[in-house]
Amino acid sequence: MIEVRGLSKFFGRFSALRELQISVPQGQAIALFGRNGAGKTTFLRILAGLSRPSGGDVRIHAARPGSLEARRVTGYLSHNTALYLDLTALENLRFYAHLHGLADGDRELKDRIARVGLAGREQEPVRNYSRGMQQRLAIARAFLHDPQVLLLDEPFTGLDQTGTEFLRHFLGEARKQGKTCIMAIHDELLGYGLADRMVAIEKGVVALDLTRESTSLEEFQHRYRTLTEGD
Repeated sequence: MIEVRGLSKFFGRFSALRELQISVPQGQAIALFGRNGAGKTTFLRILAGLSRPSGGDVRIHAARPGSLEARRVTGYLSHNTALYLDLTALENLRFYAHLHGLADGDRELKDRIARVGLAGREQEPVRNYSRGMQQRLAIARAFLHDPQVLLLDEPFTGLDQTGTEFLRHFLGEARKQGKTCIMAIHDELLGYGLADRMVAIEKGVVALDLTRESTSLEEFQHRYRTLTEGD
């Protein structure tokens, strides 16, 4: 589903990614680890088509990121909720449904809002929402078009308990449905529990790549901490 070969990204003289290589088969869930500045967000933004690589080749379902074909199958959730604060929750979802060419009516959109625990608040301006409520609505927005590839950048950051429980359930259901997922995360225990594979980026390259099937939580934590505390 995702093929990355020799991916590089430079910001001036700074190398955020250096000849990064990774292949992700359809249906696999990856927990992406790495300390701040390792290149996780840059990598996800390139996959989402929001940033252009400096070199290398990236394909999502055989299409280049940012192309119409790739956007149709990709959903991206970042720290920025990408919500319009002066619009209501329902108006926000209407707008994004229109962007994706979806025919979802208000009843379906209200149902999606209810699924993230915001029933009864759909006519309220998003500006009045707490950070956790905004993040929950952002989840509904990001995956409104039922994408096959889920890209999540620290999705649990800022979530309240309701949002955390919903997202855990959502990701579990996504795995059952065979969706492909790459999720940047700091929590080692949570990431290990949600993923099939643990990948760590260090200094712009894949420095650790382990499957949960062949690696215990304790072994993964030891190897990851050895990697990040080695300097």
